[in-house]
Amino acid sequence: MAAEIERKFLVKEGWRPQTEGVHIAQGYLSSVPERTVRVRIKGEKGFLTVKGRNEGTRRAEFEYEIPLLDAEAMLALCEQPLIEKRRFLESYGGFTWEVDVFAGANEGLVVAEIELPTEDAAFIKPHWIGAEVSGDVRYYNSSLIHHPYREWK
Repeated sequence: MAAEIERKFLVKEGWRPQTEGVHIAQGYLSSVPERTVRVRIKGEKGFLTVKGRNEGTRRAEFEYEIPLLDAEAMLALCEQPLIEKRRFLESYGGFTWEVDVFAGANEGLVVAEIELPTEDAAFIKPHWIGAEVSGDVRYYNSSLIHHPYREWK
């Protein structure tokens, strides 16, 4: 079984991207905690991803590239609103950090994720990394479609 071990952090003000990043549009065919089924267009490629329930920072994950036209059609079937963001890759301390700058209903939210080989893997945080939000369900992309960041008090 494929597994993902990921930690998520807020990004401090002052971080600036080093590249143009890639645009991502994604939606959920299922957003229940037991299983999420995500459709994503990343740049010019389509993906279908199935994820299991979070168990700490680990969960089952299966991702498949699909034809772009299929991804576009599936996005029309997804729960609304879609997640819109631009992803930037930052190398630091031997790891790649994925920094997501959200747009649309989640504009103003900037988070960074790091995928780790084991749950107890050591890593060095860049100076622009803020508070950890790995276990805070509000920051799950599947939660942001129901409770967008711009609506938070």
